[in-house]
Amino acid sequence: MTITLNDVAQAAGVSRSTASRALSGSPLISATTRAQVERAAQQLGYRVNRMASALRSRQSRLIGLVLTNLINASFHTIAEVVQRRAVAQGYQVLLCITDGDSQRERAVLNTLAEHNIDGVIIVGSSEHAAITNGMLAGGTAVVNVIREPNDSAAPAVLAADRDGAYEATTYLLGLGHRRIGFIGGPQQITSGRDRYSGYSAALRDAGLDVNPALVRRGALEPAFGAEALTELLKAAPAMTALIAANHEAAFGILPTLVAHGVRVPEDLSLICYEDIPWLSWWHPPVTVVDSGPRELGELAMDLLSQQLDRGGQSPRPPAPAPRSARTYRVGAQLIVRSSCQAPAPAPTR
Repeated sequence: MTITLNDVAQAAGVSRSTASRALSGSPLISATTRAQVERAAQQLGYRVNRMASALRSRQSRLIGLVLTNLINASFHTIAEVVQRRAVAQGYQVLLCITDGDSQRERAVLNTLAEHNIDGVIIVGSSEHAAITNGMLAGGTAVVNVIREPNDSAAPAVLAADRDGAYEATTYLLGLGHRRIGFIGGPQQITSGRDRYSGYSAALRDAGLDVNPALVRRGALEPAFGAEALTELLKAAPAMTALIAANHEAAFGILPTLVAHGVRVPEDLSLICYEDIPWLSWWHPPVTVVDSGPRELGELAMDLLSQQLDRGGQSPRPPAPAPRSARTYRVGAQLIVRSSCQAPAPAPTR
């Protein structure tokens, strides 16, 4: 025998509409009445028909979180923030991992759109603004995080990556380093461009040219970090400092330093981009540029919440035509630990 909402309402001694509002979390229902209805629903074994509810209200109460990978520790923090905030607001989160594959990302976005998702927070490839613009125009809330696609009508929440890389490079210059290596992300993503821009600007401001032999830029994966560092150690043996601005690559850089017997900071000063707890436990503890992932997640949810319909059971009104996207930045912070020191004096002949 199927238990209906009418059965729950009768058992709780309330009207059907009151029972519906109570189970949907409406603020119009008192805490006492809500608890009474929820208790009756639990005792009867009633389950809300989410599909029927979504058809009636045009609200799925679902938020998509689209990430390129789960290697990046900042993405973990952002996911935790989004999950906590979403549940508190009566939403559930669908986590979608694209592995940085543009076609997979396209498929994920199309699937979310087909299922009438209420909102999407995306760390994407920057290649599918047309899809997210269509979702936005159709009433779906959209926020870009960490990467800012060209032509996107949705707001973007970015770290102050250029400032962070500039500060890190300036810090090393202040210690006396002049041959500073750089391992970064690809040019086509926002963080890859901005971090390299900060590094090169700091060198120029110090009267130095960027030496291509000291620079490697590539895929966001540990294998690239190991390969890039091995190349730098061979091609630029006089390198005295390194900025690991590709966070995923750092998982390959650190063990490769150990494998090659490179002492930090005696042989090479090291700064990594994006903080995670085990960098402070490494020997020696690694100086980092903290990009503020918790703040990025909080701001992204603030912006998503502003777009979501808070009007209860009424259908969402048609969205206005997309406007020029706004960009919000979270400041970066250099956290100095023990992995940097002045370069050793050049040997005398």
